[in-house]
Amino acid sequence: MVVTINKDDEVLNFDINNIADDAKKQEATVIVQKVGNLQVVIEALDFASRTHRANLEQLLEGCEEDKVEAEATEEKSEA
Repeated sequence: MVVTINKDDEVLNFDINNIADDAKKQEATVIVQKVGNLQVVIEALDFASRTHRANLEQLLEGCEEDKVEAEATEEKSEA
């Protein structure tokens, strides 16, 4: 498995399968799996957040009685 690491001024490629030390190879594989799992969670949370925001916006657009002036909101938060 080839892993690409992007640094500020260079791109490094590593083939985990070529690591001679079995303990390091296993640790690298586990870390890659963890990073992959975290990336999936991040994408899922982003999707869920955007969906909930869109649903809230849609819900609030139909509630004209709940609209407030921007200045009134600022005054309340300052108090």
